[in-house]
Amino acid sequence: MCAVGGVRLRAANQPGKAAGGKGVRRIVIRERLRVGVVGVGHLGEYHVQKYMALPQAELVGVTDTDQRRADEISRRYGTANYGDLDDLLGRVDAVSLAVPTEHHHAVGRRILAAGVHALIEKPITYDLAHADELIGLAEDRGLVLQVGHVERFNPAVVEMSGMLEGPIFIESHRMNLFTTRGTDVDVVLDLMIHDLDIILHVVPAEVQEVHAVGLSVITSQTDIANVRIIFENGTVGNLTASRVSNNMLRKIRIFQPDAYISVNCAKREISRTELGRGQRGADGFPQIVTRKKSFPGSDPLADQIAAFLAAVRDGTAPVVSGRDGRRALQVALAIIDQIKEGCGHFKRIR
Repeated sequence: MCAVGGVRLRAANQPGKAAGGKGVRRIVIRERLRVGVVGVGHLGEYHVQKYMALPQAELVGVTDTDQRRADEISRRYGTANYGDLDDLLGRVDAVSLAVPTEHHHAVGRRILAAGVHALIEKPITYDLAHADELIGLAEDRGLVLQVGHVERFNPAVVEMSGMLEGPIFIESHRMNLFTTRGTDVDVVLDLMIHDLDIILHVVPAEVQEVHAVGLSVITSQTDIANVRIIFENGTVGNLTASRVSNNMLRKIRIFQPDAYISVNCAKREISRTELGRGQRGADGFPQIVTRKKSFPGSDPLADQIAAFLAAVRDGTAPVVSGRDGRRALQVALAIIDQIKEGCGHFKRIR
């Protein structure tokens, strides 16, 4: 593996309104919001399930270019199948967009142009200019544009966010067993972008430099990646993602002056280790105390969708905005570009 030099990354000027723009257009809603799901593959089906279970939502129907799949889902969940996207858009207040990322821009533009609020699965798009167009369109029309970075709704991550006071070093590991799903993109956009979004959200500073390495193992894309991110306030993040591991790992570790915090995103557990106040051992040194908390039975995807519907109903900004999604994408693309400039494949020695 070849190391590559650091790249400085500055926030790009973004078109459209400033954060908040002219504000989200509050709509007068009947007792329940009329919703739909655009794209009902593996992930889209989960959205269907969550909408069906939420009392504040009325699932009007689904649509998918794969008619056989759309028929299957509509029968399974007792909802309508709209063969034409525009037919569905004319009947709903909001939709989840769960089509392949390469179609997010084109389909997202049609949704927003129709005046429909959108929850777009991550990443927002593959292209910053396309992301800017969607953000600008939503802001001009006063629509909610939320990006599906679901880990932001993981209760252990939410708990962690409230504990942070001047983090110095943040480390994340996101490892997966290999599956063919998601291999149309590299591991940075497939897995690492979850942790990028979290770290960019909790560090109150702009990214100054990224130092990235990566390599292909099974696919033609990068399957293992590591990046060191240096923020302008001195915070350092070290992120590793792999989709060719022999076990699954989802952990974030944070070191700050008063504590060490560890989050297991998969198990939705958090621990905080710190010096016990006024507690000293027989050796005279302060005692180290660890407190743990878990969140059994939580459902981050259901919480994400409920937050989206609340933003639509109340006319408020979403928890994960289009600009949040754009920022994570900007850093992800910088990482990908830097990996491409260095060595990206195994070097075999005979």
